[in-house]
Amino acid sequence: MLSIKIIFWTLIFIVFYAYIGYGIILYLIIRIKRLFSKSTIAEASDFELPEVTLFIAAYNERDFVETKLENSFNLNYPKDKLKIMWVTDGSDDGTPDLLRKYENITVLHEPARNGKINAMNRGFKYVTSPIVVFSDANTILGKESIREIVRLFSKPEVGCVSGEKRIFKKEKDSAAGAGEGIYWKYESKLKQWDAELYSVVGAAGELFAVRTALFQPVEPDTLLDDFIISLRIAMNGHTIQYSPEAYAMETSSSNVKEEMKRKIRIAAGGIQSVIRLYPLLNIFKYGVLSFQYISHRVLRWTIAPFSLPFIFVLNLVLGINVGLFSLNLYSILLWCEILFYTSALTGWYLENKQLRVKILFIPYYFFIMNLSIFLGFKRFVTRQQSVNWERAKRGV
Repeated sequence: MLSIKIIFWTLIFIVFYAYIGYGIILYLIIRIKRLFSKSTIAEASDFELPEVTLFIAAYNERDFVETKLENSFNLNYPKDKLKIMWVTDGSDDGTPDLLRKYENITVLHEPARNGKINAMNRGFKYVTSPIVVFSDANTILGKESIREIVRLFSKPEVGCVSGEKRIFKKEKDSAAGAGEGIYWKYESKLKQWDAELYSVVGAAGELFAVRTALFQPVEPDTLLDDFIISLRIAMNGHTIQYSPEAYAMETSSSNVKEEMKRKIRIAAGGIQSVIRLYPLLNIFKYGVLSFQYISHRVLRWTIAPFSLPFIFVLNLVLGINVGLFSLNLYSILLWCEILFYTSALTGWYLENKQLRVKILFIPYYFFIMNLSIFLGFKRFVTRQQSVNWERAKRGV
C-alpha cells in the first residue's frame, strides 16, 4: 500500500499544481518582485506611433464582415497608420465579394481552402508595416486595443503582445458559456502574472501581435498557429507581453457540444505543440520561460488530465482498504471525488434538458475540458484532426 500511496499523492500534487498551485506560486513570486522593481512604459504621441496592419484570416465569415469592419474603422488609432488586410482563401459564401465593396482595405483571396495557417503564411508576404495584429473575424476589439498593444512594443525585448479574450456575458448563460467565462477570467489573471514575471506562454488567436521582422512561417499542418508563432519568438530571446486593456470579445459556444468541438481541436494542437516545441522543455537553456511553459501549458495538456482517472482508481483502492464509510482521509477524499464527478455528470444531464444550475457549471466545465484532452489526444495520434478550422457555433 505504501507504493500506491506515494503514486496517489504524487498525482494529486501534479493535478493541484497544474490547475491551482502554479497560480499561487506565481502570485507569491510577483508580490516579492514588486517590492524590488517597478515597470513603467511611456505613452507615445500619434506622431511616434508606428504603422500597424490588422490581419484577419477568414473562412466563410460573411455574417461578421460588416460588424467587424465597423469595429475596425472605429478603433482609436491614426487612420493613416492602420492598414486592414483580410485573407479569405477558400471562402465560397460571398465573403471576399462583400469585402471588396469597402475602401481602404486589402483583400487577398484564392479559391482553394488550405487552412488558416496557410492563409496566414501566404498573406504575411504582403505585410509592410513593422507590427502586425492578428484578429478573428467574429471578435470585437476594444477601442483602445491597438494603441495598448503598440504601447507594450516600446520595449525592444518585446517580440509579441497577447490581448485578452473576453466572453460576452448573457443573463442566462449555458454551462458552456458560464464555465468558459470563469475559465478565461482565471486564465487572464495567470497571463498577467506570467507577463509580469517574464513572458506569457503563448498568445490567443483572437487578438495578438508580433513584430513583422520576427514572424516565422510555421508548418502547414499546424493546429495552434498562434501558440507556435508566439512561443518560437520567445524561444529566440524575446518576450511575449500581455495587456488586459487590449481585448477581443466574442460570444461563448452555443452549447457544450460546440465547446467540446473547439477544445478537442485545441487539445490535439496542444499535443502537437508540445512535440514541436520539445527544446523548450530544457529548463537549463530557457530558464524561467521553460518553468512557465511546463507549469502553465505542458502539465495541463499531458500529465495532469491523464492523472485524473488514475487518481480515482488509486483512491478507490485506498478507500476500500480503510473502509468506504470510515472517517479516514482516503475514504473522505474518495467521496469528495464521487460527489465532484456526480455533479459534473448531473450538470451534463441538466444541460441537455435545458436546465441550468450555476453551482454545477465549474465541475461540469472542468470535466469536459479534461475529457476533451483525451479525445484530442486520440484525434492527434490517429491523424483525424484536419488543419481546416471548423468554427464552433456561438451563442447569441
